Amino acid sequence: MHESHNLSITFSNEVPEHPCVSPVSNQVFERRLIEKYIAENGTDPMNGQPLSEEQLVDIKVAHPIRPKAPSATSIPAILKSLQDEWDAVMLHSFTLRQQLQTTRQELSHALYQHDAACRVIARLTKEVTAAREALATLKPQAGLVAPQAVPASQPTGAGGEPMEISEQVGMTPEIIQKLQDKATILTTERKKRGKTVPEDLVRAEDLGKYRQVASHGLHSASVPGILALDLCPSDTNKVLTGGADKNVVVFDKNEEQIVATLKGHTKKVTSVIYHPSQSVVFSASPDTTIRVWSVTGGNCVQVVRAHEAGVTGLSLHATGDYLLSSSEDQYWAFSDIQTGRVLTKVTDESAGCALTCAQFHPDGLIFGTGTADSQIKIWDLKERTNVANFPGHSGPVTSIAFSENGYYLATGAQDSSLKLWDLRKLKNFKTITLDNNYEVKSLVFDQSGTYLAVGGSDIRVYICKQWSEVLNFTDHTGLVTGVAFGENARFLTSTAMDRSLKFYSL
Repeated sequence: MHESHNLSITFSNEVPEHPCVSPVSNQVFERRLIEKYIAENGTDPMNGQPLSEEQLVDIKVAHPIRPKAPSATSIPAILKSLQDEWDAVMLHSFTLRQQLQTTRQELSHALYQHDAACRVIARLTKEVTAAREALATLKPQAGLVAPQAVPASQPTGAGGEPMEISEQVGMTPEIIQKLQDKATILTTERKKRGKTVPEDLVRAEDLGKYRQVASHGLHSASVPGILALDLCPSDTNKVLTGGADKNVVVFDKNEEQIVATLKGHTKKVTSVIYHPSQSVVFSASPDTTIRVWSVTGGNCVQVVRAHEAGVTGLSLHATGDYLLSSSEDQYWAFSDIQTGRVLTKVTDESAGCALTCAQFHPDGLIFGTGTADSQIKIWDLKERTNVANFPGHSGPVTSIAFSENGYYLATGAQDSSLKLWDLRKLKNFKTITLDNNYEVKSLVFDQSGTYLAVGGSDIRVYICKQWSEVLNFTDHTGLVTGVAFGENARFLTSTAMDRSLKFYSL
């Protein structure tokens, strides 16, 4: 027994509970330990000879008595071992308590971080929502922007003289403040009006009875076609048209006669605007120029050279002092009509696409442009940044119009459809699909934002919100290029490629 004790020292320094013999080295081992050794090495631990579990021979032993450890033979020794054990337990307990404390601290720190993160997320969500609302309703935000640097390249005009892009003044803080103040006034006025429709507005059932009441042939018969139409907002009897014959014509609806024919463009006139409070009109053309005309003088008072290619869109700012223009040169420009100077000129480098139309939002702090690759881009004027994009059309965008309430945007493109967008949610909430090959050329809301007129293959008028059609005119023999509402929708007017200006009312 003593022998086996000695022999098993190799492994465990204990008397084996299940002794067994290795036939390779004739040594006695604890079965549990030798099996583990064989599993790992496959040899006898004494002499390194190959050995397998099957070769081990069990030794029958009657209740092996374990010799006591020498330290447990006297009471003081036992006490000492108990003391040692107690110390070890205490030490272990202390370590555990320490670990618990650290874990608690880590947990509380993690919880604190999680809480802080939640707060940051909540704040950001709030800011995003606020930013979306601000974009939609244009709640005036302060914060002025330093003017952009003038571009280094100075393009030259068609005649070779430097264009006034070189005079890009930049948006001075005074101009930005002026735009901001105007937007604040307009927003306040709109809030006052609320959702009330003007008393004198023609009701839908009466509008549905409108018929053609007059037709006038304007512009040259040899180069037929009226390409643009606008009415003076403060007096809708004053009509303005632009023609394929390079002329701009001012017409009086009541007198039924031409007030002025304005000559100066070297190519057809594709956009016209009547100033709301001055006897001034604006026109734009593929000849790359924008012209400012005096109606009373019948002459051109200013040429704005903002672009290097055809001007495709024109919109007057609510202040009446600045013009927005879009062009095939991929830029939009913001110009001062008094000086003819370009204040700022911007393009979307990433898109690299011709712009096809431009329109100010009623508040004048944002505006939309249409592109030749069927995108509608919304821009922030003060920051001069592209703040939203509306994809969905196919084909070049032909016309865009903001509703008076500032919430809707109507867009038309060469895909025979009409889309309505919610500027607060930034999404397309309605698509009106028109007949196959229907061409949308002109979109306009009436001054109250109750009706939407569409001009193109024919003329259609829709009631906003229901978006149901109340009128359809097919009197023109050519493509309709412009539609407009008289004051309180008392009449509707249109121009077309058949060079006629038509009026419709009861």
